Amino acid sequence: MVTTSSAADIRLVASTGARWWQLGFGIVCMVMVANLQLGWTPFVVPIDQKFHWGRYAIQWAFTIFIVTQTWLVPLHGYLVDRFGPRMMFSAAGILVGAAWVLNSYADSLLLLYLGAVIGGVGVGIVYGGAIGNVLKWFPDRRGLATGLTASGYGAGSVLTVLPIQSMIQTQGYEAAFFWVGLCQGVVVLLVAQLLRAPEPGEVPMSATTAVPQSRRDYALPEVAKSPPFWVMYAMFVLVAIGGLMLQAQLGPMARDYGIDKIPVAILGLTFPALTFALALERFCNGVTRPIFGWISDRIGRENTMFMVFLLEALAIYAWLSFAHDPLLFVILSGLVFLAWGEIFALFPALCADLYGRKFATANYGLLYTAKGIAASTIPLANLLPAGTESWRMVFMIAAGLDVVAALLALAALKPLRKRLMAKDKQI
Repeated sequence: MVTTSSAADIRLVASTGARWWQLGFGIVCMVMVANLQLGWTPFVVPIDQKFHWGRYAIQWAFTIFIVTQTWLVPLHGYLVDRFGPRMMFSAAGILVGAAWVLNSYADSLLLLYLGAVIGGVGVGIVYGGAIGNVLKWFPDRRGLATGLTASGYGAGSVLTVLPIQSMIQTQGYEAAFFWVGLCQGVVVLLVAQLLRAPEPGEVPMSATTAVPQSRRDYALPEVAKSPPFWVMYAMFVLVAIGGLMLQAQLGPMARDYGIDKIPVAILGLTFPALTFALALERFCNGVTRPIFGWISDRIGRENTMFMVFLLEALAIYAWLSFAHDPLLFVILSGLVFLAWGEIFALFPALCADLYGRKFATANYGLLYTAKGIAASTIPLANLLPAGTESWRMVFMIAAGLDVVAALLALAALKPLRKRLMAKDKQI
């Protein structure tokens, strides 16, 4: 006969193994949808060369994608919390595949923008759902778990940079959109059948975590009235602006400096500067998320934010100073995104620390809309005249916003978080 305690031990062991599998499934889905954002920039110039719509008009598709992806995540989060990830991710797989297939046939800006909307909905479901799911499975390692999951999105497209560029050059951008999009959608649809949320009591609250966590689960209306949430929201916007703008404009910027096709050799690898920068940006954008998530589990979220936001400001300033040099352009672009991608690990972890895990997907979904606010600034860079001097303003604004966010982490967010935790203990 199995005693109550031994049955609980068996269930705990089972859930411990299950949560790592769920983490892995979520990462696979994130990898499959990453190209819809991070693989966008190589398509801009070929589309413009074919239809002559102008860089500004074409980049609005990127903005529409980001806004759609982010602003619907609270709704996606509510649906994932209620119905589970399997059904929602299945729908997302269909949408993700359909978006790029539609792009391959788009012969008007309207169709290109429609593809951006469809892709934004699908990616929003995957992104918010995967992050929310691991927040529930890993209350003791939220920084690491969300960092690993978000790294799938940040670095997920690093292996497809060269294949996509090669396919664009040899078969046309239409073929790249069609076949890559179709493959990505099918994989998400298949993996979705393996996803699930933890059962009640399956993953107990850890008593050993070094990061203070709320014992109370806040619903979305309560979170929307909480001052720490809006400080986090403002910081998210400030930091996301610079990274998204530089991410979307990396290709045009390299061409303005005249270094996009100059060969760069690093560690025995030689590629054109733009190709190398795109690959390094994706790698650094992904690897930073579990690293700084793990660090934040040990030294605190706000302390980690202060450190990395200042690092990013310094990296952006250095990039501005040496962007004319192909080698330094590549290296410093990697450093900038090494200090930027961690926001997608730190903010969801802190949101769940403050407001609990029951409604974690919906709550982080509301916070994630800050990315949509930041994305609205992206087309503004295209209004600047072509040339290297026009990028100085973009870089300096991005660096200044990072400094402000770093100061807010310690001066505003940390005291408010302590006050909220103390209030919870009194209830």
